[in-house]
Amino acid sequence: MDTYLSEGFLQHTLFPPETFVPQTFQLANGTDVIHHSIGVLEVIPPKAELAIVLSSGVHGDETAPIELVNELVSEILSEQWVPTARILFIIAHPDAIHAHTRFIEENLNRLFADTNPERNKECLLANRLQHHVDAFFGSCEEGSDKWHFDLHSAIRDSKHYMFAVVPASTKATDVRPLIHFLRAADMDAMLLSLTPSSTFSWWSAERFGALTATFEMGRVAPLYQNNMDEFAALKHALIASLTGSVFPSNQKKPALEIYKVTRTITKTDEAFSLAFSNDAANFTFFKEGEPLAKENGTEYVAIEGGEAAVFPNANVAIGQRACLLVQPFSPDESQPLFVNVNNEPGPYAIS
Repeated sequence: MDTYLSEGFLQHTLFPPETFVPQTFQLANGTDVIHHSIGVLEVIPPKAELAIVLSSGVHGDETAPIELVNELVSEILSEQWVPTARILFIIAHPDAIHAHTRFIEENLNRLFADTNPERNKECLLANRLQHHVDAFFGSCEEGSDKWHFDLHSAIRDSKHYMFAVVPASTKATDVRPLIHFLRAADMDAMLLSLTPSSTFSWWSAERFGALTATFEMGRVAPLYQNNMDEFAALKHALIASLTGSVFPSNQKKPALEIYKVTRTITKTDEAFSLAFSNDAANFTFFKEGEPLAKENGTEYVAIEGGEAAVFPNANVAIGQRACLLVQPFSPDESQPLFVNVNNEPGPYAIS
């Protein structure tokens, strides 16, 4: 391993030199490594058909993903296994990690849509990360598969401890390979979005047609206080993807549950309030007609068949999502599955 990373990618990200200089070196197995900038490291095997971004630390207090990314980088650099995919590893927000908080001034995971005005650290970070991902996917050979998994941890309890949120885009991207991956990773659930958002995973889906998802890995915990055994199946599935190996067979959990978003409730006024506790667990179910939220005379109630609430938060900024509402969904996996903006998920793409 190159000596300046001998203490680990995470350690270097949290305690970088005063003046960072990009580094390029080659491992004994022929894999090239480019340390582009603080928290951004690219791995390039001699030949690759898959290009995958594995990002973490977009929210600084969501630490299990950060530790997982650090483990994967360390194992590659020590040549414990040899990747056959190009990989861009990201630990996004070291300042927020040091502060043990989601963000410093603004939610970084709402800033991936275009070049941001340079009003705070998060805007500068989003611009820099978009630049690196743009260069990474832009340099892919024609026909290469593009994936982006943005790894997070939930801030609340959840009926499903580990789940993936698939963004809706205008691209024709069949997401069935993601279903196979999630099953191999022992994930509990998959959630198919309906409307565009400005999250990191959505940006890669919309701009590059990449197969993307935001992963929720358990609950937030202090750095190095996560039980990483909980994420062993996910790690093994990632390594299988990165090495072109057969997915591990995992049957410890019930079958993967799939949901589709029925509505997104957006906060438009400070008068917004939820009809239930702000600490309610993700996927809490509400029967048809039960109250969900209200704002300036507008009341939201559960629709026919009932709805489950995901990411409820009345304290978000005006204009941001205050809650996702979802229902179970059973796709025909013999047909392509597209997740297009403002369309039911299914075999027909709008692009």
